[in-house]
Formats: sequence, structure tokens, C-alpha cells
Amino acid sequence: MYAVVRAGGRQEKVEVGSVITVDRIAGDEKNSVALEPVLLVDGDKVTHDPKALAKVTVTAEVMNDLRGPKIVIHKFKNKTGYHKRQGFRSELTRLKVTDISTK
Repeated sequence: MYAVVRAGGRQEKVEVGSVITVDRIAGDEKNSVALEPVLLVDGDKVTHDPKALAKVTVTAEVMNDLRGPKIVIHKFKNKTGYHKRQGFRSELTRLKVTDISTK
């Protein structure tokens, strides 16, 4: 059984025990987080109806918070002496899926 969940502005395919990295979610380590399912596949049965998905719960445990790789942004205009250097690191959270259940 696996599910496709909406997490951090993207969709992730998850199974019980899988570890995913999403945009920062507020919460301490070892806290439980509910993820919103978009699709559920259980053997040959595929569920994508919103009413049926309302009964599906996907829970994950917060493992740790981390930061992504540094992205260097350098703007430059020729012959004017203009250049601007900037950096960015995204705030991320690592989650471990603990349960996929239907009511």
C-alpha cells in the first residue's frame, strides 16, 4: 500500500517507513504530523475520490529540521559596475511516515 500526499507545495509518493524531506513544518522532534492524501493505492484498488480520501489518514513523525544546499545568486550588468551577490538556503523538515490507514 502506498499513498501520494500533498506536502510542502509538492506531491510525494510515500509508504509506511519511508523518509521524505519537505518544506519546514512547525513542530518539535518526535511529534506527529498529518499529511493530506491525494491518491491511495492498495493492491489493485486505486482511490482518488475526495469523499473516500477524507477517510484516509497518513501520519508522519518529525525526525529533524535541516537546511538545504546553498544557492548563490549573482546579478551582473556589463559595463556599469553593477553586481549584486546574494545567497539562499531553504528551511526543510525530514519526516518518517508511520501509518497509512482507512477508517
